[in-house]
Amino acid sequence: MSESSNAPIRRRKLSDEVLERLLTRIRSGQLKAGDQLPPERELMREYDVGRPAVREAMQQLASMGMIAITHGERARVTEVTVHSMINQFDRTARFLLSESADNIDHLKEARLFLETGLTRMAADKAGAEDLQVLEGIIDDMVASAGRPEFIDHDMAFHNAIAEMSGNPIFAATSRAMLHWLKDYHVGIVSFKGAEDVSVSEHRQIAERIAAHDAEGAANAMRDHLTRASELYRARAEPGS
Repeated sequence: MSESSNAPIRRRKLSDEVLERLLTRIRSGQLKAGDQLPPERELMREYDVGRPAVREAMQQLASMGMIAITHGERARVTEVTVHSMINQFDRTARFLLSESADNIDHLKEARLFLETGLTRMAADKAGAEDLQVLEGIIDDMVASAGRPEFIDHDMAFHNAIAEMSGNPIFAATSRAMLHWLKDYHVGIVSFKGAEDVSVSEHRQIAERIAAHDAEGAANAMRDHLTRASELYRARAEPGS
């Protein structure tokens, strides 16, 4: 007899069974985004379990982003997307970044790797409308120089490039990385001269994308992100 067949049979928690049954109802379309879940008492009666098992299953669904629980109302099924899935990591990601400067460097390295690849893809796929979007965002950057909105337009430029990939996982991951780094990026562009340099670098990236020069666009993005990271590091040093 194999070792696996000798393993003891473990009882499943009642809440896990309730969770699986509710997930099955959501997967099958019996419960759709926007629908309310049955009341707790109805679920208790239907599954022949106590209130703790139902509540624990509901909390697990909420932590998965599958349902929204509002005080005084029945839980409601939410629409699950790649963006909502990644947003579930937001609080943990912010905690990790606040705990260690090494984690910030690791995230920047991951972003550099991802965004240079996305920029290469954008140069291959970009159409006339995509290029108009990039030019419009650069115009917004110029118009908002010296104001807090500048960083939002800067981020919009990078998000637009990620969207050109046509891959929602790439786009959501890139957006999340930039969102998590936003607090650190504000310090990079908040002094005289930095905004002009940033606009110039974004123009170079857009020009290479418009020329469908994949390697040139990727190199321009790499130079831009590397320069920004080095500038942040220099300004973060004591006495800078």
